Amino acid sequence: QVQLVESGGGLVEPGESLRLSCAASGSFSSISVMGWYRQAPGKQRELVASITSGGRINYADSVKGRFTISRERSTVYLQMNSLKPEDTAVYYCNEASVVGNYWGQGTQVTVSS
Repeated sequence: QVQLVESGGGLVEPGESLRLSCAASGSFSSISVMGWYRQAPGKQRELVASITSGGRINYADSVKGRFTISRERSTVYLQMNSLKPEDTAVYYCNEASVVGNYWGQGTQVTVSS
């Protein structure tokens, strides 16, 4: 089993920044993909960014140039700059490996003036 604990969400104004963290614990594989997804009200959950244990990174087109994903051992971070109202959503951490596919509880990010 893998447990994912997210932190760092909140309410910010457009143009401001937030940093999300996700710490993984439990019996997880050293080879995995960790990522951030988000789900806005009335919309499907979508991939924001992902990073493999080998360092390969993927971003959604809507966040390229504004968001940065990084990984340190079993913790993954999402630095979000130049936030826009359309970034408002619940952000979920995910880890996928041969052990299984796991989700965090989600953290709310609200961008509003």
